[in-house]
Amino acid sequence: MSKTLIRGAKVLGGEPQDVLIDGTVIEAVGSGLSAEGAEVVEADGKVLLPGLVDLHTHLREPGREDSETVLTGTRAAASGGYTSVFAMANTFPVADTAGVVEQVWRLGQQHGYCDVQPIGAVTVGLEGAKLAELGAMHESAAGVTVFSDDGKCVHDAQIMRRALEYVKAFGGVIAQHAQEPRLTEGAEMNEGVVSAELGLGGWPAVAEESIIARDVLLAEHVGSRVHICHLSTAGSVEIVRWAKSRGIQVTAEVTPHHLLLTDELVRTYDPVYKVNPPLRTERDVMALREALADGTIDIVATDHAPHPHEDKDCEWAAAAMGMIGLETALSVVQETMVDTGLLDWAGVADRMSFKPARIGQATGHGRPVSAGEPANLTLVDTAYRGRVDPAGFASRSRNTPYEGRELPGRVTHTWLRGKATLVDGKLT
Repeated sequence: MSKTLIRGAKVLGGEPQDVLIDGTVIEAVGSGLSAEGAEVVEADGKVLLPGLVDLHTHLREPGREDSETVLTGTRAAASGGYTSVFAMANTFPVADTAGVVEQVWRLGQQHGYCDVQPIGAVTVGLEGAKLAELGAMHESAAGVTVFSDDGKCVHDAQIMRRALEYVKAFGGVIAQHAQEPRLTEGAEMNEGVVSAELGLGGWPAVAEESIIARDVLLAEHVGSRVHICHLSTAGSVEIVRWAKSRGIQVTAEVTPHHLLLTDELVRTYDPVYKVNPPLRTERDVMALREALADGTIDIVATDHAPHPHEDKDCEWAAAAMGMIGLETALSVVQETMVDTGLLDWAGVADRMSFKPARIGQATGHGRPVSAGEPANLTLVDTAYRGRVDPAGFASRSRNTPYEGRELPGRVTHTWLRGKATLVDGKLT
């Protein structure tokens, strides 16, 4: 088995150390390590993190291979430092059966750039009317543990309760897209001053907050686990904080774009800023950052949502909602959380690797950088600053809101079970 010696890396941002990889595992971590015949990577003080885990990725395959495939999406993931991603169920056909989730899982295994764990739909066809085959998907080769109708809300309280009861039996989790549909009919952006001035339909904060409030109470009643997808408002933070104070089994995620961007950008009418949930206010952004720092929000998840050119390069009303984010997530987190002093690199590892792996039960991922652990790692040049150029992305789509923006940090290497998937910023 081949060996790799990473020399002089700041493990989780600490003092420089050497890390020796032997085959698929970390053999040793310490100073002055050597190994005859090992490939040497000079880290020169770069930060070494456990491989990142994304609990919320849209890979689009099957059905929308024009926007992304499992291959292109996992190549984008490796470029961004990810070794495991959870693929959302809103494909065509919907991932609501054992057959579809196994197809996605096997494609991930076949391509080998990162592990792919399918997320199963909560309801048949994402229609919100009838529970999908949750047990069959869990018992399949894919071993699904996370279920979501993301893109749509499980708005029927009785169905949500039944789903929470069902997954409790095997320790699963329901990941809710919190959006009361009756309150967001015709919504195109955040409801507030900017939407009023622009004359665009508003997406009120209460549409998110009311569903979260309902679902944490249902989770408490059932004694089951609920995860809140892409939390975006200051009010939602307070509800989750209250629920955790009661011991309710709730976790929550925030996207990089909701940590950085605000609804003021919609004044450009550029559809690249059209996303669901929408970009919110500066007050919301600051509340989300503080909640991620204090642990109220558990993790960062990308909600990587690729779309082909024709679905975004059009008038605002007709444009699809969503942004890509796998290749820029770590840079945005550095900009908003590390460079502002809200998190250190150990905190980033916690929010982008340890906790998402634990919530999604991603075996072998989110592990300490120590001897005997799987060699799922990412090396980051934190001193780098550069402008985002989507022409160099591995993703099939280019709908990034950061084009031309200067961001810090650059992933230079990614290892999946000891195999380099990214070397010197280039995919292997």
